[in-house]
Amino acid sequence: MIRYDALDSLPVRGALPALSAALEGHGTAVLVAPPGTGKTTLVPLALAGLLGEGPARRVVVAEPRRIAARAAARRMAWLLGEKPGESVGYTVRGERVVGRHARVEVVTTGVLLQRLQRDQELSGVDVAVLDECHERHLDADTVAAFLWDVRETLRPELRLVAASATTDAQGWARLLGGAPVVEAQGASYDVEVVWAPPARPVRPPHGMRVDPVLLTHVASVVRRALAGHDGDVLCFLPGVGEIARVAGQMGDLGDVDVLQVHGRAPAAVQDAVLAPGERRRVVLATSVAESSLTVPGVRIVVDSGLAREPRVDHARGLSALTTVRASQAAGRQRAGRAGREAPGVVYRCWAEAEDPRLPRFPAPEIKVADLTAFALQTACWGDPEASGLALLDPPPGGAMAAAREVLSAIGAVDSVGRATERGVRLARSGLHPRLGRALLDAASLVGADRAAEVVALLSEEVPREYGDDLAACWRAARRGGDAYAGRWRAEVRRLRAVATEMSHPPARGRERDEGVVGLVAALAFPERLARADGGSYLMVSGTRAEVREGTGLLGAPWIAVAAADRPVGKGHARVQLGAVVDEEVARNAAGALLEERDEVHWAGGDVVARRVERLGAVELGVRPLKDADPALVRDALLDGLRQEGLRLLRWSAEAGVLRKRLAFLRMRLGDPWPDVSEEALHARVDEWLEPELGRSRRRADLARIDAGEGLARLLPWASGEAVRLDELAPERITVPSGSRIRIDYSNPEQPVLAVKLQELFGLHESPAVAGVPVLVHLLSPAGRPVAVTSDLASFWRAGYKDVRAELRGRYPKHPWPEDPAGAEPTRHTNARLRR
Repeated sequence: MIRYDALDSLPVRGALPALSAALEGHGTAVLVAPPGTGKTTLVPLALAGLLGEGPARRVVVAEPRRIAARAAARRMAWLLGEKPGESVGYTVRGERVVGRHARVEVVTTGVLLQRLQRDQELSGVDVAVLDECHERHLDADTVAAFLWDVRETLRPELRLVAASATTDAQGWARLLGGAPVVEAQGASYDVEVVWAPPARPVRPPHGMRVDPVLLTHVASVVRRALAGHDGDVLCFLPGVGEIARVAGQMGDLGDVDVLQVHGRAPAAVQDAVLAPGERRRVVLATSVAESSLTVPGVRIVVDSGLAREPRVDHARGLSALTTVRASQAAGRQRAGRAGREAPGVVYRCWAEAEDPRLPRFPAPEIKVADLTAFALQTACWGDPEASGLALLDPPPGGAMAAAREVLSAIGAVDSVGRATERGVRLARSGLHPRLGRALLDAASLVGADRAAEVVALLSEEVPREYGDDLAACWRAARRGGDAYAGRWRAEVRRLRAVATEMSHPPARGRERDEGVVGLVAALAFPERLARADGGSYLMVSGTRAEVREGTGLLGAPWIAVAAADRPVGKGHARVQLGAVVDEEVARNAAGALLEERDEVHWAGGDVVARRVERLGAVELGVRPLKDADPALVRDALLDGLRQEGLRLLRWSAEAGVLRKRLAFLRMRLGDPWPDVSEEALHARVDEWLEPELGRSRRRADLARIDAGEGLARLLPWASGEAVRLDELAPERITVPSGSRIRIDYSNPEQPVLAVKLQELFGLHESPAVAGVPVLVHLLSPAGRPVAVTSDLASFWRAGYKDVRAELRGRYPKHPWPEDPAGAEPTRHTNARLRR
């Protein structure tokens, strides 16, 4: 019996005529409806014609989470007075409750994605509803793009609805071909905001780490809220670990029940949260409770202000969830949970002044997540670049390139990015391609049962108390009676069926258990295989990692790293979960990265030539290379010249002077005089160091190359200017005494002429080179500087008198005429002059 009283109270009912008109006229629509209005439950029933109005249609509703999919289906069945599986059913990973006559099926976006890959026309479905599309999960964005492609190319009659409480309505409208936007008015109650920041500073989150001080503060705020208000408390925390820690501080609440809700919680616990409780409750939840669900009795929300989002560190080849500040949109969604049934209050565990600085919306997963699974889905769809798909945000090029490298390494795509038969099987496994590869290949080696058991361990974060040794975790899960072990066994059953279907035929493995664990982990994460190297481990990807003291992994020659993070202030990774392997397993699992090549490079001050067998960044074997490719040797020599400079060549005094003269002409006159800076000479190696460089094999050969001869090749011979070198920048000039004095071009802006003062008697103007007066350093008879000038005439008039008065007594044997400009220049003493 249909519960019309409950249906009539849902505010979205008023928007149904506009929604129906939009779908009839345009075929697509964007529905914006606040939390609690009934968009998740009433709308699908109305579109399916189950309320006695409109034609009978088959409707599929995609939810981002399993808990939301089950809850929505059960609520709709209750509204119809039925049990789930009759008119309304649901399908989530590992569970399907759908009867033969079901008209509404609620699925997760992952399930719908798999269904579209198997049946691109989505046969039998008349309307597809994408619920909570504002969350911007990668699967949801992909499903939306595929559905639009289906409507545009195969089934123009397929109706599409994008529904959300808070979303970029105009963006989704554009994506769905200019779809009408239908807005429903909410009936939520007022929610008072209480700002409750910690009393002292809290360290910001890093990776998966959350400051325990903040968690203690959140627990105290929950107690404060319980004491100050009636009703149940819904407390938002970023992850399972934080929920457990806060729950551990809630043991003294008397007659208040503490419930923990997250994606891994048993279905019975999730169902209990969604039903009214007999006693007052504190519900500790992750973001799964932000939308699609109404937790009855909640009048208080305590928001930690944190969330978990996926991130990829491409430089280290690591991907994981990371803790971030929740967005403003998430804050509104969370606060709205307190006003679903009556006026409520939200305690926000941060300062009011911080709120405007928070991001407006969560980061779309397509911009920050590992795109390997996405890239495989688009390759199987026939668009490896995802360039023809309707996406709100295009995938980043670097992330797509990294994803294609992984897919190519596991044989999922061919050289141009098209999905192989193996890739199609991996895409249909419902697993990340890495785990699908591990399941497929390991099942053929060790049997479907054991392969499924280890892959199930890798599919979900293992409890911390299990440790970081994957083999020990496997044993703990097998004998465990905790909630994780129960979920693990259910996933093993599912994966065993998948493995049996994927492998042809599955083998009966004979490997010992530890070997099985390492093999499967290595197949899943071949670039994270790591060899012990100087107190740490070097991964095949090139990333260094450390293991904890006391772990069973410590001391193993090789390990396969299944999970790792980067500690604060460290440049390397820390192993969170790994397994011991041997080199043979490493070679087989990462065979696509195995290569033998000649390596010739500059190291330790000379050319090193070797033949190296490598597994990615890990050297497996090295032997000397006697007949190295001359081109590789030449490149190594050039690298040496770049590292250590041109001083590796033989620079005679004449060569050094020539380089300085050319630098002066380049600065003074420019072209055609060559640039002889280090950078310029490196760029023109072919012109001035050949053929000598081509005949060189080691550092000693470089030391025999005459740099001066090479520089002479750069002179502007073709233009004829080279012959003017001695005219424009002479190495020496003749002074009035007849001496030929060397010019110092060390400062190319103004060369220096150092000459004894008496040798310039009679010279009225300073000498010049290339039109630039030289800087004259006037020396005493003993060769010590007594004056510096670039204007000799001025010095004779004004400066000479003081110099003469100071030095004539010290050097009486040398001439000191009163009129130096008219005196005889000399290199000799007075006595020599008289002779």
